[in-house]
Amino acid sequence: MTYVVTDNCIKCKYTDCVEVCPVDCFHEGPNFLAIDPEECIDCSLCVPECPADAIYPEEDLPKDQRHFLEINAELAREWPVLTEMKPAPEDADEWNGIRDKLRLLER
Repeated sequence: MTYVVTDNCIKCKYTDCVEVCPVDCFHEGPNFLAIDPEECIDCSLCVPECPADAIYPEEDLPKDQRHFLEINAELAREWPVLTEMKPAPEDADEWNGIRDKLRLLER
């Protein structure tokens, strides 16, 4: 099993989760983070750290977010590993809680 970053991370991209990950499984894109399902050890440390509540265990993914399992796997292969916390985008708080942001995902 793995954990999955979902829709609410888009344009928020808080990196608090990265700081606690013991295996460096987060990958950074322009406006989203992805978890490498091959590297994730299912420790759940990232979940409470996400200010956007955007990380779910694979088994608890809401139905409307299931496509993010594949998106995370795909983007983790393309994007570089992120190993330390970075400042969130200036407008991250404005985007937190906005639904259906997939069209805004920058690859």
